[in-house]
Amino acid sequence: MGVVEQPVLEGAVGARPCGQLQAEVPRLQAVDLTCGYNGAPVVEHVNFSLVPGEVSCILGPNGIGKTTLFKTLLGVLPALGGLVLIDGHDIAQMTRQQIARKVGYVPQAHTPPFPFTVLDVVEMGRTSRVGVFQAPSSHDRDIAFEALNTLGIAHLGERLYTQISGGERQMVLIARALAQQASLLVMDEPTANLDFGNQLDVLSYVKQLARAGLSVLMTTHTPDHVFMCADSVVAVKGRCDVVTGKVGDVMTDLLVEELYGVHAHVTDVYAGEGTVRMVVPELRTGENRRARAIREFLQHLQ
Repeated sequence: MGVVEQPVLEGAVGARPCGQLQAEVPRLQAVDLTCGYNGAPVVEHVNFSLVPGEVSCILGPNGIGKTTLFKTLLGVLPALGGLVLIDGHDIAQMTRQQIARKVGYVPQAHTPPFPFTVLDVVEMGRTSRVGVFQAPSSHDRDIAFEALNTLGIAHLGERLYTQISGGERQMVLIARALAQQASLLVMDEPTANLDFGNQLDVLSYVKQLARAGLSVLMTTHTPDHVFMCADSVVAVKGRCDVVTGKVGDVMTDLLVEELYGVHAHVTDVYAGEGTVRMVVPELRTGENRRARAIREFLQHLQ
């Protein structure tokens, strides 16, 4: 990834000092929210809120409705019932530009078809701040550079986005969201396709973004990420079964088993000068039987 030192983001673009935050109005709130397509519910009766300085993780198995919930929270899909509130405002009554000024979306790292420079990619985050027929100004360029500098990756500014590593691309996408001057960052599996070291770097930055006063909502397929950076969790177990709450109250052995169908233990492991909570899975029963079946199949082919 090339980023060794991780600066504290006390002056992050779009953030306010933690001591000046007004937490009585959540940055994001789902109120009895029902999501789906063409009138058919996929996830129903979701209730949670995300306050300034908080990280929340959406967990759930593949195909359960996480993406549908995610798109509804972003305003991409209309809610079938209930409300999505951004800073107390109904997202259904907001324009795309109004949403973009409050919500910074961080997709999974990708390779675009055109070789933009890193600085150009980050400057695209200023789109919601300029007029329809206006080009970004030198001020917008300065803010884009400031976002890169805040994350400690200003040295990548003139590099082609297509030629940097996956971990660096993810950091550039976070910088682009910061350049929007949004107070809520929504991240779609920010550690997907990254090696172990880059995953830890990205999760560390997520925690620092929250310390700087931003709110972060992210999806992940790895329960351990919840313990590493989150304050709360939204666990989608089924259409009418969504569990929300503080990590320490919600993340149990039983929940992991209900989500993923595996026996696992939520336990504290000694690391360094303290302990780290993590999920330790058990091997599925029947593994020996499956191994025998594979061996017999291969022998049959011979």
